[in-house]
Amino acid sequence: MAFLDYELLRLIWWTLLGVLLIGFAVTDGFDLGVAALLPFIARDDVERRIVINAIAPTWEGNQVWFILGGGAIFAAWPLVYAISFSGFYLAMFLVLAALILRPVAFKYRSKSNSPKWRGRWDWALFVSGLVPALVFGVAVGNVLQGAPFRVDDDLRATYVGGLLGLFTPFTLVCGLLSVAMLVLHGSAWLAVKVERGSVHYRARAFGTVAAVVSLLLFAVGWGFVAAGNGYAVQGSVDPLGPSNPTRMTTVIQQGAWLANYGRHPWMILAPVLGFGGTALALAGILVRREAAALVGSSVAACGIIATVGVSMFPFILPSSIDAHSSLTVWNASSSQATLGLMLGVTVVLLPIVLLYTAWVYRVMFGRVTTAQVVANVDLY
Repeated sequence: MAFLDYELLRLIWWTLLGVLLIGFAVTDGFDLGVAALLPFIARDDVERRIVINAIAPTWEGNQVWFILGGGAIFAAWPLVYAISFSGFYLAMFLVLAALILRPVAFKYRSKSNSPKWRGRWDWALFVSGLVPALVFGVAVGNVLQGAPFRVDDDLRATYVGGLLGLFTPFTLVCGLLSVAMLVLHGSAWLAVKVERGSVHYRARAFGTVAAVVSLLLFAVGWGFVAAGNGYAVQGSVDPLGPSNPTRMTTVIQQGAWLANYGRHPWMILAPVLGFGGTALALAGILVRREAAALVGSSVAACGIIATVGVSMFPFILPSSIDAHSSLTVWNASSSQATLGLMLGVTVVLLPIVLLYTAWVYRVMFGRVTTAQVVANVDLY
């Protein structure tokens, strides 16, 4: 990829990072949403098995998007990776601990017929869905308001925050929006994936509530962003310059996160998709068009995540205690050679991942029924 200049490579990798995060939200997002719904929409063991087997065939493949996202940050934005993964260490530990529960719960839940045994693993699945959904949203909120770190002249980063400091009114709104968004997505998936019966109708009921809550919280979050502080680059920017945050001057300004919509009006498409997709999902649930509801919840996830990205551009991780240490697309990337090499690998492997994913979903297409889970003891 030597024919691509440094500026274009940085923009491509910023876009790819967004694509990977959206891919994780759209695929593994409904797995998290379904797990978070498990104790509330399934009343007996057969119903719980129906819910679990709606996601059991694909959740492992869906989780690959999370790994790809982390790998992309490590390869393309090493300073962002170093600061965020070390600074948010305890939050990341909570996410990983919760995600570790998921395969263990899938593996061991059906090893015993004891209701207490299965009940404990069902709650473990609930935790594995709720905690990551909440923490991911809180993390995004902290990225928007800035993380407490600074970078010195030798590019040594110092993080001064703690776990409790991650939770503020705004970040909790972001966390609850993430939960509502993924519960909506999980509800839409269950409406498509399970037979029409008690689980199906309860999923639609929870999806209706989650859609309304998502719309309200997205609007509230937009209000927080409009009234709160954002970050802006002061002076000229060299898109071909070295990756050194100390060479760029950043200032904190009220409502700065909305400035991109004035400079680039096409970016308004992102929040429109967030609101519109959620409204489509709600309408699909209400008129019993399950496929439309799933498409709507997927579009909503794309729009909400894209809204964060385009609002912050070119920032990736701003600093709340030293604005000049803020990390952007232009000052925190890997070298041109590294970005070019990784792009070549991605161009080859990403289509394979997409084709394989499409094939798996085609093979696993169809509704999970009561008759199937009762007759087949090999199912979870």
